[in-house]
Amino acid sequence: MELLTAFLDIVLHLDKHLAWLVENYGTWIYAILFLIIFCETGLVVTPFLPGDSLLFVTGALAATGAMDPGVLLAVLIAASILGDNTNYWIGHFVGPKVFHSDTSRLLNRQHLHETHRFYERHGGKAVILARFFPIIRTFAPFVAGIGSMLYRRFLVFSIAGALAWVGGIVGGGYFFGNIPVVKQNFTLVVFGIIFLSLVPGFIGFVRQRRRAA
Repeated sequence: MELLTAFLDIVLHLDKHLAWLVENYGTWIYAILFLIIFCETGLVVTPFLPGDSLLFVTGALAATGAMDPGVLLAVLIAASILGDNTNYWIGHFVGPKVFHSDTSRLLNRQHLHETHRFYERHGGKAVILARFFPIIRTFAPFVAGIGSMLYRRFLVFSIAGALAWVGGIVGGGYFFGNIPVVKQNFTLVVFGIIFLSLVPGFIGFVRQRRRAA
């Protein structure tokens, strides 16, 4: 319970915690940010890391001169691309070994073939759009790898998605994060970012349930 409380405190007060890290760790902050974004996008076991809100806060801090905007963007985009590609290759090598049965209801070879067809038909849009949805962006490249989406195609859309995601949200923090009303209500802003990023996924879930019904 204490661990959860501490995690929520970090997520909701990222501006204060990140400012403290910048002050105490100097240029090492870039390595810390790289590691967080890499893990969120590259490891299927860490989808809970605060990607969207973290990007927004880093942009806001960069606007104050605490970090170099160019270096920050380069580090975060690189982390996002490398994380995505690591996740893809994990799925690519693990998938055929896990989805080997013809009779299993959950992990059978037919599901693997269906996933492959889906990503060959809609994979580009899925890889890019998944960047903007928490949790989904962690699993999308893994599933693309399982479905054996053509790697060159995946790489192009992975780079495009990283540029749009990191550039868009860091840019939003850079230009709007230090507006007085935003700074004074930063916890609400973080809640808003989390809420807005979850809404499309919730709508998609409701639509899918309605179709199934």
